[in-house]
Order: sequence, then structure tokens, then C-alpha cells
Amino acid sequence: MIDLTQIEDIAWDFTGIPALLILGIYITCKSRFFQIRKLPTILKIFIEFFATTKGERKGVHPIKVFLASVGGCVGIGNIVGICTAVQLGGPGALFWIWVTATFGMILKYAEVYLGVKYRISDANGGYTGGPMIFIKKITSKAWVPLLICFLLCIYGIEIYQFRVIIDSITENWHGADHFFVTVVLLVAILYAVNGGIKRVANIASAVVPLFVFLFLGMGSWILLANIQSIPALFKMVFTEAFTGSAALGGFAGSTLLMTISHGIRRASYSGDIGIGYASVIHSETSCHTPQKQATLAIVGILLDTFLICTMSVLLILVSGAWHENIPASIMVQRTLESTFPFMWFFMPFFMLLLGYSTINAYFIVGIKCAEQISPNYGRGLYFSYATFAFLAAAYLNTEEAQAIMAIAQVMLVIINGYAIYKLRNHVSYDLEEQSTSP
Repeated sequence: MIDLTQIEDIAWDFTGIPALLILGIYITCKSRFFQIRKLPTILKIFIEFFATTKGERKGVHPIKVFLASVGGCVGIGNIVGICTAVQLGGPGALFWIWVTATFGMILKYAEVYLGVKYRISDANGGYTGGPMIFIKKITSKAWVPLLICFLLCIYGIEIYQFRVIIDSITENWHGADHFFVTVVLLVAILYAVNGGIKRVANIASAVVPLFVFLFLGMGSWILLANIQSIPALFKMVFTEAFTGSAALGGFAGSTLLMTISHGIRRASYSGDIGIGYASVIHSETSCHTPQKQATLAIVGILLDTFLICTMSVLLILVSGAWHENIPASIMVQRTLESTFPFMWFFMPFFMLLLGYSTINAYFIVGIKCAEQISPNYGRGLYFSYATFAFLAAAYLNTEEAQAIMAIAQVMLVIINGYAIYKLRNHVSYDLEEQSTSP
């Protein structure tokens, strides 16, 4: 029988990880460290977008598109997936998460830039962009864009986060009926995505800021209470980044390769680096200046990785929860409940906020890709497939399905990375350049 998990490990360790690092370093050097050198200007553009209005142009406001995209990144992966990286790879995994995010910023900038630059108008009065569109600039083979759409359709059904939400609610809120929770969550998801990117963006605009405010506030309170331990934690992170450590409560040895591998994989998943999902979302913007919209992708990684993910890891390190032989899904909860009451109630609420916005954002990308494959039947078929997949995920073991998603992810990283490399000279880093209509 084929071991999909083993295929996933081989694909990431021998293709996905080298592709992300090599291309990220190359584009960073080519752009003269744009993501670091221009960071003050990038943050200034981000603030200026809050003062802009949509006007007569079609599309979704840049900040709402940004929040929809961030809603797909700031998810359960920041609370559970990132803790899994530490559980399997040790505290040093956080260092490699930072490294991947630093070089990944420029890759995400490039793919969003290309998505907006080469987007096309769609039948719904909006735009369609992303790797399946801009890859046509380097190949005339029709099956390549279709393959990207197919992979994004697989990746667009976030069964893992759907299952985590249900498990968190039913395990913490005793008496909550498993089937009832499943149906209510599924109906809420179908309602959101049926309204298109505008409805998903509106939901994310309410959900994401609320979660960020609550989580960073609670996390900062705990870290400040343990401020004397923080220097030692950072020393451990940097030291074990190059040595590996005994993880999973000491029951499993973590080699340096595992530390690097899990750090880079989780950073790619959490920050949506090189996958192409963000390019599809950002292409819906009403902003007609590709490089300005693309700077928001850099801000997104700052928020997602350097703030939320780092906070999650520091919390489980300062509490020692990473040493305990407990599921990664409750590590952060175990830390928070040592200081704050009623976490049995609030943690499922956090998971719901995070997972709901992520599932919606991924789903909307899957719909757009399904419509690219079949304009007449793609949407209906994808809704049917998603409904079946979510219902099955609520009751069945999802490990193999998750492995399939991870394999689709690494294939997207490779294809998207190749397209970015071939179109590298089409990407502008001039933030003063005037806007052009697509």
C-alpha cells in the first residue's frame, strides 16, 4: 500500500524545501533585499490604503482583499500547525520559520504582483488572476493552467481545519452534538462562499482583527509576566536551530534535518508562501498598481509569521507545554488557561474564528479555479465535492487526505516557483511607478 505521508516527506525534503530557499534567496538578491530595504515604505503604503476609497473602479477594496488573504493565512495553522513543527522539530524550528518567512516575503510579493498585472476580467464583474493566468505567459500548453487549477481545487478544501474546529467545540463544550456542529459549520461556510470574494472579505474584516487583538493581547500578558525567561528562550531557539533537539516530550529524537524541514514546511503552509492562493485573492483588488497591492503580501507575512506564529511558539516554550506528550491542538490552550479562566469556552471560539475565515478564503479560490476548468459546471460540481469532503472529514480519519493536500501544496510550490523564476524580469520593485489598468 502506498504511504502518502512518506511521499509527502520525500517531496518536501528533496524538491519543495530547496525550491523555496534557492528561489527566495535568488529573488531577494535580485531585488536587493527589497522586503527589508523598503519595509518603511511598505508599511506607509499599508497605512495609506486605509484612507483610500474604492471610487468608480470595480473590484474589492485593497484592505478588504488583504484581510481576506490574511484570513486564509492567520488560521489554525498558527495555533496548531506551528506547534506541531516545534513538537516534531524542537524550538529551533522557529528560527527556520523566520528564515522561510523572510525569503518567502519576496516570493509572495512576486506572485501577487504577477497575479494583479496579468489578471483578466471575469463574467461576474470582477477579476480573475493567479498562477493559472500568468503561467500562460511562459507556456502555450493548455494542460499546465488546468493542472494548477486542479491542484488549487484540492488544496481549496481545508478539511484539516474543519475537523479541528469540530473537535475543539465538541471536546470543550460538553453536550455539543457532533452532527449538529458539523452541519451548522458547513452551512455557515456555504453561505459565506456563495456570496463571493466580497462576502468572504467582509467576514474576514470582522473576524481577523478581533482574533489578532485578543490573541496578541493575552499572549503579551503571559510573556510580560515571564519576561525574565524570554532571553533564554531566544537563545534556545537560535542554538537548537543548528543542532536539533529532543522533541515530543523527549519521546522522539529530532535531527537537524527534521528541525529545518518542519520549520520550512509549516512556514510555507501558515504564510501561504509559493502556493499561489494569495495571488488569486489579491487579484480581486480595485487597486491598479500591482506593486502597491503586492506590498500587502509582505505585511501579511509580518502579521502571520513574525507576530502570530512567533507568539504561539513563545507561549508553549515559556510554559513548557512543548515538552508534554499532549496533542499540538491543545498546547496553546494549556498555556493560556494557566493564566486566563474559561479557556475551555474561549479556545473553541478562537478556533472557530481562525478556521472559519481560512476555510472560506481557500474555498473561494477553489471555486474560481473550478470555474476556470469548467465555466458551466465547475461551480456546482465543486460545491458538491466540498460538501461531501467536509462531511466525510468530520467522521473519518483525515491523515491521508491531509497528505494529499500537502503533496498538492508542494507541486504548487514547484510550478509556481518556476513561473516566478521565468517571469522574474516582469516584476517591478519601483513603488513610485504609476498605476496601469490591467
